[in-house]
Amino acid sequence: MNKIRLLLLLLALTFAACKPKRPVAVSKTQNKSYYTCSMHPQIHEDHDGNCPICGMKLIKVELTGIGDKIADRITLTATQLQLANIQTDTVRDENVGNDKTLTGTVTAAENTSEELSARIAGRIQQLFLRTVGEKISVGQPIYSIYSEDLQEAEKEFLLAKQQQKTLHNPDVDYQQLISAAENKLQLWGLSQSQIKSLAASGKVSATTIVFSKMDGTVSDIAVHEGDYVTEGMTILKTQALNNLWVQAQIYANETGNYKENDRVSVSFPDLGSQVVSGKIAFINPELSDASKVDLVRISISNLQGLIRPGMQAYISITNGNNRSLAVPASAILTDGKGTRVWVKNADGSFSPKIIQTGTGNQNYVSVNLGLNAGDVVVTNGAYLLNSEAIFKNGSDDSMAGMKM
Repeated sequence: MNKIRLLLLLLALTFAACKPKRPVAVSKTQNKSYYTCSMHPQIHEDHDGNCPICGMKLIKVELTGIGDKIADRITLTATQLQLANIQTDTVRDENVGNDKTLTGTVTAAENTSEELSARIAGRIQQLFLRTVGEKISVGQPIYSIYSEDLQEAEKEFLLAKQQQKTLHNPDVDYQQLISAAENKLQLWGLSQSQIKSLAASGKVSATTIVFSKMDGTVSDIAVHEGDYVTEGMTILKTQALNNLWVQAQIYANETGNYKENDRVSVSFPDLGSQVVSGKIAFINPELSDASKVDLVRISISNLQGLIRPGMQAYISITNGNNRSLAVPASAILTDGKGTRVWVKNADGSFSPKIIQTGTGNQNYVSVNLGLNAGDVVVTNGAYLLNSEAIFKNGSDDSMAGMKM
């Protein structure tokens, strides 16, 4: 009997041990922000610092989701937008015809070239610019000159001023004499401040400094110190490098496919294939006698000064006029789950959107479904936004089910 009781007790203890325990709630703490790199969005840190890949300063991204809830919008501050270099463009009708790539060479824009010439004969006493490539600005001293003719003109000006003070002949218009002498000095290169200094001192200087009346970069220096120059002789030449030309050649039978002001994309292998926008500024109406090809000139902006004359360039020109509602090619993110873009909402936030694309080229891709004209899409920084969405959601599976 005791054995039976002992057996029942053991069975009771066994069932009690196998009974499932009540789950214990574990609080999960989720950071409200993280730090990432604008160049490498796969980097996620919980503290400030530098990117372990490129060394750039990490940017702070605020999370908009609450707990495990998926947020379909991402909001960045103005500082984050700037540091992440978020750029946008508007969906509109564009030419989505086939691209043709040409090889060209960067040259200075000849229509911005200027020449500084001697206003009067004399001897160059000192050159303040000695190297091609130096930048000059308005009001900068260029050279000093010794000129007997200029000294005589200064004496005439001072004499007219002196006569106005001492003589009071009513038949003589002293102010007219002063104005005539002053105009001659201005025509010979003196600035208004130099003329005022001359009148205040009352003395003629042995040499006169000539100041620049233009901005640009020195492309040629035609004189040396000690040289004698005549009126109209070239002193130096300048060129403006904030706008440049890219010149290329196309076959004669292709010129009809393009026209002036057509937009093109220009990339530079010397700058890591950096791409800038340009437009066709000129198509030569005359063909080359030797090769029967035509010259095409592209105008580009160079505000940062990174592009230099002589660089090689690749020009992407869209052939034909196949216009359609299109999105910039740089805005499209494609993976095994579909094609999507990031759209900027009216409140400044960003949302992913699945789209259906059609034909396109290097610059634009036609949109069949998912976007309307006027929608604003992210063209640079979309991978950063996509990375944050995946970081919040744990995977990109939830984005695959988005509606168009």
